Parts: sequence; structure tokens; C-alpha cells
Amino acid sequence: MTSVAQFLRSKASQTVWSIQAFASVYHAIAIMAHRQVGALIVARDGRMAGIVTERDYARKIVLMDRSSKSTPVGDIMSTAVRYVSPEQTTDECMALMTEHRIRYLPVITAGQVIGMVSIGDLVKNLISEQEYTIRQLEHYIHGNGFQATHSQVQARRQKVALLNNSTVRNVSRDYK
Repeated sequence: MTSVAQFLRSKASQTVWSIQAFASVYHAIAIMAHRQVGALIVARDGRMAGIVTERDYARKIVLMDRSSKSTPVGDIMSTAVRYVSPEQTTDECMALMTEHRIRYLPVITAGQVIGMVSIGDLVKNLISEQEYTIRQLEHYIHGNGFQATHSQVQARRQKVALLNNSTVRNVSRDYK
């Protein structure tokens, strides 16, 4: 199992993008589009106040016919932020995201946000782990692992055949 810390080290970018709670939702969406991310940490007075996602925008601005230019991020952000620590596993992240139907988890240690994990990141990681396992199994089946086992089986068969022949001779000699 991969820890969140290991996973974060493998990400191409470890930058966590944020926005102030008083900024407009339009500005938040522009940052998300430019940075190609689906969520931003929302800061207020230098601390994490919440998280804003594309889902928040779709449900709380578009569907409610509100103006993204005049609505502050603080009005639509999610304040009950689920998060993980670097010691937790990617499997735990998947379980948490599935259970709470969320797509982004900030990674927090010592009160500081040090990373962000998305469901897309985790799926990509899971696929990578499965591909590695498949390659290892294929190597075992087709590579040295299988041949070594096959050679060992052949050697054992020869030993058993020799033992069986000598046992038969010994048993035959005892009954003469």
C-alpha cells in the first residue's frame, strides 16, 4: 500500500493552489482553469477556511442562476473539509472519498496544507499499481521465475524416479 506521503512525492506538481474567501467565484474558476485543477483551498486570515470545487460552482452558482463575478468564494465554499495526513494510505483516501462522495482531499500535517489528492490522482495511481502487478505476474509466468520453477520440477522428478527405482530394487532384493 502506498502512503499519501509517497504518493505526493510521485506527483508531477505538489503545488497547492488557494484563494482568499473574499475573492470572486469568477476569479476562482479562472485560477482552476489556468492551473488545470478542480479545487482550491480557501484561505481567511492566513488559515484554511474551506475548499471550493468545480462542483460547488456548478451547484451553487450555475444552477441557482447567481453571478460568479459578484459572489464571493466564501459564500459557496465547503467548510466541513475532510482531510488526510501523510501517514494515511491511498486506499484510505479512496474509502473516505467514496464514503463522503467527495473528489478532493487536502493533506495536512502540523496544521499546514502540504498537498492535495484528487480522485483522479488516486485512480491513476491504482492503475499504475495494477499495471506493475500485472508486469510482475507476467514476468513470473513467462520469465525466469517460471523457468526456474520448471527446472526445479524437472530435477525433482528425476530424483523421485531414481529414488523409486532404488527402492524397488531394495524391496525386490529383500524378498529374494
